[in-house]
Amino acid sequence: MKNAYVLLFIAIVAEVVATSCLKAAQGFTRPIPSIACVVGYGVAFYFLSLTLHTIPTGVAYAIWSGVGIVLISIVGWLVFGQSLDLPALAGMALIASGVIVINLFSKSAAH
Repeated sequence: MKNAYVLLFIAIVAEVVATSCLKAAQGFTRPIPSIACVVGYGVAFYFLSLTLHTIPTGVAYAIWSGVGIVLISIVGWLVFGQSLDLPALAGMALIASGVIVINLFSKSAAH
């Protein structure tokens, strides 16, 4: 089961890298960031599919999307200088709380 979470973490990181490359790809007009984007999403979906052998789909997707939202927001803030206001930070805290609740208390996550 722990191995599935490592695979899920790889999927999340690949998705965050790919999403970060979308801005640099400028509508897929720049080859290197465009290739990084496509490869990143391919890696993300491949590793997400591997986790679905162990983790239920709804739980895996909730973790993947929730952690991805928080991480890409942090990347946007640190790398692209995008601002995060109080409602955005509060929303991300709620998302992170939801992921924690799923992992600590849901019997679905321990499939």
